[in-house]
Amino acid sequence: MAQIIHTDRAPAAIGPYSQAVRAGNTVYFSGQIALSPDTGELTGEDAAAQARQAFDNLRAVAEAAGGSLSKIVRLGLYLTDLGEFAAVNAVMAEYFQAPYPARSTIEVAGLPRGAAFEVDAVMVLD
Repeated sequence: MAQIIHTDRAPAAIGPYSQAVRAGNTVYFSGQIALSPDTGELTGEDAAAQARQAFDNLRAVAEAAGGSLSKIVRLGLYLTDLGEFAAVNAVMAEYFQAPYPARSTIEVAGLPRGAAFEVDAVMVLD
């Protein structure tokens, strides 16, 4: 049976979805953009600044599910400008250490609330 994961340390869902869902020992995360959990407003002027907030949000949901960023096995990164790829990689290196999760990075035409960056993930718990 699936378990819904929710924390007030990450922004509330802005649509009909959960922050994450745990099925067995696997946790599937919804996308996180750079919304402040306190105000619900978008933070950060560029993709790198937005990535920091989105990764902070992701970490909060991971911890609420009983895990950590080190338990994440797959990331999906979404950028509205792949020219920001190197800057986002540098931010990711602040949050993740080797061995790194598998990852895809995709340029998209738009993201919710006009965000420049979004991340989703899959985590496996012991």
